[in-house]
Amino acid sequence: MNSEFITSVPYLHTERLMLREYRREDFDLFAAHVADPVSAAHLVPADRHAAWRIFCSQAGLWLIHGAGWWAVEEKKTGQLVGTVGAFFREESTVMELGWNTYRAFWGRGFANEAATAALNHALEIRREPKVRALIASANESSLRVAKRLGMTYEAETEVYGKAVGIYTRAREGSVI
Repeated sequence: MNSEFITSVPYLHTERLMLREYRREDFDLFAAHVADPVSAAHLVPADRHAAWRIFCSQAGLWLIHGAGWWAVEEKKTGQLVGTVGAFFREESTVMELGWNTYRAFWGRGFANEAATAALNHALEIRREPKVRALIASANESSLRVAKRLGMTYEAETEVYGKAVGIYTRAREGSVI
């Protein structure tokens, strides 16, 4: 009996990056990122056990919604530099964007480049009418990325007990 189930995660390419599916060998860097109190300051910090659940659930979103998280790999070196997502939360009908650059790669523009590719995929390929990002007011680097993406502040909400701003962008020509 063949129990292998395969789903397709689209590869996205930018000038410097390839966005691809999560792989088992990506986990150590992912776990280190979410366990690092500096890197995870605006995330839910997680030990290795919790990181595995998060990693697998992010990968599994592709099965549930046909949307999810990508590993972000630098083309030139093959080095994993972070993650980016275009996904749905359980009770949301609006696609959400998320981005994380691993600390060793901060300040190189990778988050902006990867998030731009994810935004384009959401609005132009999937034809989502609107996307959002949930960003803590203290997360200045993510606020800069959201601004570069043309996202604007819409309202405040709470995620995991933390206040966050909802930043949105509508697809041109869509009626929301």
